[in-house]
Amino acid sequence: MPKKPFIIPVSLAMLGLSVAMLLPFFLMILTSLKTMDEIFAPRFVWVPERLDWANYAEALQRGDWGTYVSNTLYVTIVTILVSLLINSFAGYAFAKLNFKGRDILFLLSLIGLMIPPQVTMIPVFLVLKHIPLAGGNDLWGQGGLGWIDSYNGLIAPYVAGSFGVFLFRQFFLQIPQELDDAAKLDGMGRVRAFFHLYVPLSKPVFATLVALKATASWNEYTWPLVITNSDEMKTVQLALSMFRDENQVQWDLLMASTTMLVIPLLILFAFTQKYFIEGIVASGVKG
Repeated sequence: MPKKPFIIPVSLAMLGLSVAMLLPFFLMILTSLKTMDEIFAPRFVWVPERLDWANYAEALQRGDWGTYVSNTLYVTIVTILVSLLINSFAGYAFAKLNFKGRDILFLLSLIGLMIPPQVTMIPVFLVLKHIPLAGGNDLWGQGGLGWIDSYNGLIAPYVAGSFGVFLFRQFFLQIPQELDDAAKLDGMGRVRAFFHLYVPLSKPVFATLVALKATASWNEYTWPLVITNSDEMKTVQLALSMFRDENQVQWDLLMASTTMLVIPLLILFAFTQKYFIEGIVASGVKG
């Protein structure tokens, strides 16, 4: 049981950290309600004299936000569904199936955690450009654009990942072997046991990966900038760049748009928070 003298300092430290993390979020909201004169005033204006809600309406009138949001939603949802399927299957295989070279393959898969995505960005781009019979390419992947400027190109690099496989493997390892033995006695095969026993027991790790994948896909900026070149394929993060030109950044409209784009992620995290924490703790992932 913790000693009482330590409770107050720890609470104050946690309060300070919470304020430090929430301050940028509140500054974003306050800036979205300011005028440009208040934003560029010589003395910093914390709270605007008058809440300028017109910034939100003006931001929505710039560009085709319906297309940008639908593109991002589609990419995010498909990425989540496919990555859950691939990562859970791979994690189950590494945790519960005995086959030759299993541990070596798992260690090799973890190399992906050590390589930053910027290193593999150009090779991945070239592979997607030369996908055979896609985007005007011939059988040898020549003559067309492949998956460049397409949904497939936006989704493909994110459907699998070493971290997701690691997360599922660690979680499945904690499920007792007796459950598999009972499934065998009931006549269940591996696939049926996975969907009828393991999936219902794995809500925390599924919710964790949903939250992580949704956040990463929704907020991704660099890869959509590389793989797309048309306004019809823009995602919301690329669309935010319309509020910046060579001479000036329209901070009022940029912050208004950013505030609106954060809302879906906040709602998602609110629904998955309980399972998210359980999934991280149960998988033994710290930090």
